[in-house]
Amino acid sequence: MGIEYVGPSDADLVRRALAGDTGAYAGLVTRYRDRLARYAVHMLGSREDAEEALQDAFVRGYRALARCDDPERFGPWLHGILVNRCRTTGARTARRERLVMRDEAAMNAASLPSDDERTEFADLVSHALQRLPPEYREAFLLKHVEDLEYEEMSRLTGVGVSALKMRVKRAREQLQAILREAEHV
Repeated sequence: MGIEYVGPSDADLVRRALAGDTGAYAGLVTRYRDRLARYAVHMLGSREDAEEALQDAFVRGYRALARCDDPERFGPWLHGILVNRCRTTGARTARRERLVMRDEAAMNAASLPSDDERTEFADLVSHALQRLPPEYREAFLLKHVEDLEYEEMSRLTGVGVSALKMRVKRAREQLQAILREAEHV
């Protein structure tokens, strides 16, 4: 067994970046890039949109670094910025797609789901949610229905942010599997 290298803390890197050390901010970017990129891709469904949101979040984080109240919690603070950038990017993409979808003939030919079909889908989703373990269901609903930030979820549940992120991820995976299973029945 070797000795594991532990680099400078987030707070140390934030302090150094605020003092003008751009390499320190680069260290923070390196530390959080992969994790935040995965989140952005999942939220936006497009690598290009995710990269745009991620880059914007890093730039905004750098510009607002002095407003990071708790440098030890730089990661969750930056994640909050990314969540907002993903929302903005997703809304812009949705608007762009709506603008492109102005083919009146195609829109008139498209059928809307009936009330029965909508009720059936809502029941299917409700049933799928009930099949999740309670801790996954709670995390999923707080994140995706109540639209809470992980920090707020952590304060409400007393569970750590990383554990909540994992629960939400696993809830999504299980819901997808349950819904795919229902399609084939």
